[in-house]
Formats: sequence, C-alpha cells, structure tokens
Amino acid sequence: MKLLLAGLVLTLVVGAQAQWYRFPGEAVRGAKDMWRAYGDMKDANWKNSDKYFHARGNYDAARRGPGGRWAAAVISNGRERVQGSSGRGHEDSAADQEANRWGRNGGDPNRYRPNGLPWNY
Repeated sequence: MKLLLAGLVLTLVVGAQAQWYRFPGEAVRGAKDMWRAYGDMKDANWKNSDKYFHARGNYDAARRGPGGRWAAAVISNGRERVQGSSGRGHEDSAADQEANRWGRNGGDPNRYRPNGLPWNY
C-alpha cells in the first residue's frame, strides 16, 4: 500500500512537471531586474519616465518565469503601499500599478516611454 501511494505521488509530481527548484533563482534574478530598472530611472532623471521604468522592470522580471513574476508583484505592490501611505496621490499610484501590471503581463514597456528618453534605457 505504501509503495502504491509513493508511486502515485511520484506520478503526480512528475506528471505536473514540477519545477519548483527554479522558482528561487527566478525570483532573485527578477528582483535584480527590478533594481536595475530603478537604478536606470534614477540615472536617467528624465521627466515623466516613471511609468516606463515601472513597466520595464516588471516586464524584465516576469520574463524570468514564475519566480520573477512573483518578485515583481511583491516589490511593486510593496512599493506602492509604502508610497501610498506617505501621502502620495491615489491617481499616481493607480497609474503606477497599471504600468506594473502591463509589464508583468508581457506588454511592451515602450507604451510608457517618454519622448526623448535616450535609447540606452
């Protein structure tokens, strides 16, 4: 009976093609993508580029896989919660979240790219 149960569990795990072992690495690389987008935003110091860098960071992180997508969601949502409690406008926060979701869902970040932003970003 134990052997049958072990075989059933093994079949379910293999059948589902569980790749749980990749998740942590994807999450770390996704977090690095988010940090790189933040650094580029600070470096560019370009007016009205905030939404573009939100979308790009989430896009890059989500392309890493489920772990990167998770990291992007946690970082983006946490950032908006912190900034929302600091008195920042609700409309701006909602627009940031829209750009976050757009990038995380595979949308082209260039939708939010401001005119004149150098192409190295």
